[in-house]
Amino acid sequence: MEDEQKEIAIKVAGDKYRTILHEETENKDIQWRHGGPPIFYEVNKLFEEGRTKVWPKGSLEETVQNAIKTWEMEFSHKTRLQDFKSICPEKFRLFVNGREGLTGEEVLRLGSYNSLLKSSMPEEFQTYYKASEETFESSHDSFRAALPRGFAWEVISVYSGPPVIAYKFRHWGYFEGPYKGHAPTGEMVQFYGLGILKVDESMKAEDLEIYFDPAELFAGLLKGQPLSDQPTTISHRDTGDICRGDDNNHQETMD
Repeated sequence: MEDEQKEIAIKVAGDKYRTILHEETENKDIQWRHGGPPIFYEVNKLFEEGRTKVWPKGSLEETVQNAIKTWEMEFSHKTRLQDFKSICPEKFRLFVNGREGLTGEEVLRLGSYNSLLKSSMPEEFQTYYKASEETFESSHDSFRAALPRGFAWEVISVYSGPPVIAYKFRHWGYFEGPYKGHAPTGEMVQFYGLGILKVDESMKAEDLEIYFDPAELFAGLLKGQPLSDQPTTISHRDTGDICRGDDNNHQETMD
């Protein structure tokens, strides 16, 4: 009953880190990937409990942090670029670790995990993740199972203001479900990175450059013992994969 009340309250109130959800909850014209607006209760809780910075309301740091959270929400949960409010659809490009830029439509088709990990993986980890063999849903599902409480994101520092915003970020979650045949450790997995966000006068993204080391993430996800070596009673552990049709699980891939 308490969980139901929380969900009702969230649906009514929207989301304090992704404020466009306030006005989009009742918008029937938006096409959502899972049938309706996402709910980020669990990952917001993880974010608030684990963040290292609490930025003043209205500060540049808070504005950038919320803008990236909104960007990620739209790419993960909307199916049409025309419904996006966080980017300039005709101009937007995503550049990851110096690769050729992806258009908004390409990111929407690939999914945010595939977009971030495409050609970025060190060779020793490519056995466990090949973007060319993953779909939008398969890539999200595997991380949802591994990080059932979500994958939180925060701004650590902002080095320059708009229109070209340079910032440092941290991404973290708890490895509490299996990943690619490896048992969960229960430990925190995290990585740090740098971003350069170019925005227009309305703070809509035109370009986003991301630099990070995928090995930081995958080293944590592959620490667990191979499931084939686990006793049967352990291999049946509940993964906590929550596919509810709201956020289908509160993940933040970029944010």
